[in-house]
Amino acid sequence: MLRRHVDGHGRVDYAAWKADDADVLAGWLSHQSAQTEGRQDALAHWINLYNAFTIQAVLQRYPIASIRPQLLGVPNWLGFLRFFSRREHRLGERPFSLGEIEHSILRPLGDPRIHFAIVCASIGCPLLRNEAYWPERVEAQLEDDARRFINDPAKVRYDAAANLLFCSPIFRWYRVDFEAVAPSLAAYILPRLTTVAASAGSDLSQSEPGLRELPYDWSLNQRTSG
Repeated sequence: MLRRHVDGHGRVDYAAWKADDADVLAGWLSHQSAQTEGRQDALAHWINLYNAFTIQAVLQRYPIASIRPQLLGVPNWLGFLRFFSRREHRLGERPFSLGEIEHSILRPLGDPRIHFAIVCASIGCPLLRNEAYWPERVEAQLEDDARRFINDPAKVRYDAAANLLFCSPIFRWYRVDFEAVAPSLAAYILPRLTTVAASAGSDLSQSEPGLRELPYDWSLNQRTSG
């Protein structure tokens, strides 16, 4: 389903998925469980489930322009919060919310790269892979996700002349996770930037760069059929 409906840029053809494979996705989810064996299996399994449940939630509401709905042009924060907090997703008899999967299951695994892999159906999110995560490949997949996210100018930019690091709000929202494995956000980000400017400015022994936040695009990460 991911290969059929997600392009190489992480955009999802929700219209085609809803028309052709909504029942297939529901059937796949109905056969999943909460049981995992080991850390790598847990990472792959729960990232897949988070992304699959998110897609299903969008399909149930589609057509929509954003998971952050608006009423009379004003963001409907209650509807937005319900998208993540409502326990509408089930594994057997056990209900889950997207927030529960993220904060109570994935984040305690201690790998901040999950924030480059779980996708809340918005353009500001990481790009959705058009393949599943697999336990035997999840480490390489997460490292590739981190590299891709950090080297996307819409998510991270470094101005060497001004020594300013512009980055997605995701780094602020989950700062504690990144700083659990690195001395600072800049120390986490800059070594993963591949641009010449970043390489020249990645020696943090000289001067820690200032941080600036880039805008977050809540538009649906959709593409059109055909």
